Amino acid sequence: MDLDHLAVVMPAYNEAEGLPEFLRELHAALSPSAGRLDLVVVDDRSTDATVPVLRELADDLPGLTVIEAEANRGHGPTALAAYRAGLALRPDLIVHVDGDGQFHGIDLARAVRAAVATRADVVHGVRRGREDPWFRRVLTGIVGVVVGFAAGRRVPDVNTPLRVYRPGPLAELLELVPENALVPHVHFSLAEARRGFRVRYLEVASLPRRGSNPTGTMWGVDRPPLLPPQRLRRFALEAAAELWRVSLRPRAAG
Repeated sequence: MDLDHLAVVMPAYNEAEGLPEFLRELHAALSPSAGRLDLVVVDDRSTDATVPVLRELADDLPGLTVIEAEANRGHGPTALAAYRAGLALRPDLIVHVDGDGQFHGIDLARAVRAAVATRADVVHGVRRGREDPWFRRVLTGIVGVVVGFAAGRRVPDVNTPLRVYRPGPLAELLELVPENALVPHVHFSLAEARRGFRVRYLEVASLPRRGSNPTGTMWGVDRPPLLPPQRLRRFALEAAAELWRVSLRPRAAG
């Protein structure tokens, strides 16, 4: 047992099919690492059965807390709300992972062990074997180049959702971005480099999302598209403007 208290936080939207299995896997993989394990899911007003399924699961899974957002706000604001809910529990470490279950539970356990062993401020899970559409990988690569240039060094997998934070550095990062940020992890990656945080990178496997829909419902399509869907194109433009305004322009935060 490495820790007294570990909290896992995750945003979720329409993940009724795959999330229960993922949470059970995380609980089994991470329970040996801490005397107390909390699993906090913030649901972004799902339109499927995610909330009732999770509330039923909470009766059998120790430490599971389900928080239902007041309104649908998107992934970024929901992730930030999940981080704040985790901080309020005052754990030794906070693990963030998305609710689509695209990681192995054992890789989260490896990331936690790396954080403990290295005393890093944050451990990033660097995804390998991603099966995302080509345009999402290209977009991630472009953002990585921009952030690397601004940070003065390369930042692998700049938007990875698998991260392990110590509470102090995480609280510092949360002060730098607005509550409605679309791409908080991109802002975090840049601020970590600029502020000299102790960052460790750990290669992890990237899995297909769990559940029967390979694309989820975020981008308004029900099968992998050949070209970027309109919703993703609009999101990319809004995120680029936000990245400039919050983190890239002269005298920006971070």
